[in-house]
Amino acid sequence: MTEHKHIEHKRPEAGAAPAAPGPEDRRQYVNFGFYKVDPAWRRLPEEDRKRGKSQFAEVVKTFEKDVMTIAYSMVGVRGDCDFMLWRIGYDLLKFQEMMARLLETDLGKYITTPYSFLSMTKRSVYVDKHTHAGQEGTRLKLIPGQFRYLFVYPFVKSKAWYRLTKHARQGMMDEHIEVGHRYPTVRLNTTYSFGLDDQEFVVAFESDKPEHFVDLVMELRHSEATSYTVRDTPTLTCIHWELNEVLDLLGG
Repeated sequence: MTEHKHIEHKRPEAGAAPAAPGPEDRRQYVNFGFYKVDPAWRRLPEEDRKRGKSQFAEVVKTFEKDVMTIAYSMVGVRGDCDFMLWRIGYDLLKFQEMMARLLETDLGKYITTPYSFLSMTKRSVYVDKHTHAGQEGTRLKLIPGQFRYLFVYPFVKSKAWYRLTKHARQGMMDEHIEVGHRYPTVRLNTTYSFGLDDQEFVVAFESDKPEHFVDLVMELRHSEATSYTVRDTPTLTCIHWELNEVLDLLGG
């Protein structure tokens, strides 16, 4: 058995220890998992497909206390993905346990994962004025699934962006935020992946009006901050349905 040396940690000075985070300060883990179903699954007997979908849905239900899961279909919208699960929770181990259980189902045996983005909630350093309750950048707790459409993409800034002064970055982000406020029908959810995944952020826009999202993105292309973008693809369009409806759209 490996011996672990006892390391004595120096205690912080009186009054220097940070206060224990309250419930409102807890940060959530967020996962956008995109899945593709092997065409062989659609050739299975109907009873087998029905059983696989039922098993899959039951696992999601089993974990609903620890992992909030919102389902989206991509059938007919994207060629490399059939559905997406937006998962949110406070225990990363539960995410792994849940996925292992899903892969054990008769449906799970036929799915692959073209994309999976892991991130966390965090308050933005750029939303420093004109804030209101629940505004993007001020939330540590996401309230997803209230809109029909979701547009998700990983996001990476150039190293030059981080060498700018805070004042310079704030000015460009103020422009970015101002443009966003012109589209109140589009809700932005930004989560942070620094050190957790390949991207730096995962950006998820929710809306009932895809045309407004298209106009917003076009307008943002003219903003100064865009010149510091290294990557913002793939862009994945997802349509919200209840989980059983998402599974039925798979062709079974």
